[in-house]
Amino acid sequence: MGTIRVKLVKSPIGYAKDQKATLRALKLTKLNRERELPDNPAIRGMIRKVQHLVKIVEVKE
Repeated sequence: MGTIRVKLVKSPIGYAKDQKATLRALKLTKLNRERELPDNPAIRGMIRKVQHLVKIVEVKE
């Protein structure tokens, strides 16, 4: 599998604790921070949970 680059574009303030915990698990702690993560079903599920707060910047194969 490839990698996926994810960027935090909206603050998690005011959202549920589990969504904040998901962002911490993805190491997205500050606005506009980007992380390159492995593209697997577990990471995709985490991104789907906070899709309203993040943006997928690019996908590398």
